[in-house]
Amino acid sequence: MIPVPTRPGKKGIVVSVRVRPGASRKGIDGIEGDALKVRLTAPPVEGAANEQLIEVLSEAFGIKKSGIRVIKGLSSRDKMVEIEGAKELKLKEK
Repeated sequence: MIPVPTRPGKKGIVVSVRVRPGASRKGIDGIEGDALKVRLTAPPVEGAANEQLIEVLSEAFGIKKSGIRVIKGLSSRDKMVEIEGAKELKLKEK
């Protein structure tokens, strides 16, 4: 398991995320620097990519969608995501 770089947030932890919208498949690509790299099939239109990002993180880490929210970078590829109640995140090794 690979630890994901996080920092404390108001209600849990905050994760830096770099998204690639419009990809052919959705999923987590790993860690680059201090950011989690995530592929999204949704286009960056009307919040579709942000919604899919929450879905991907929810599935990958077993966290309810309602406990995940984008707190910075709503219209950017570089985002800050807060995950309520979590203390750490770990990625499965490929």
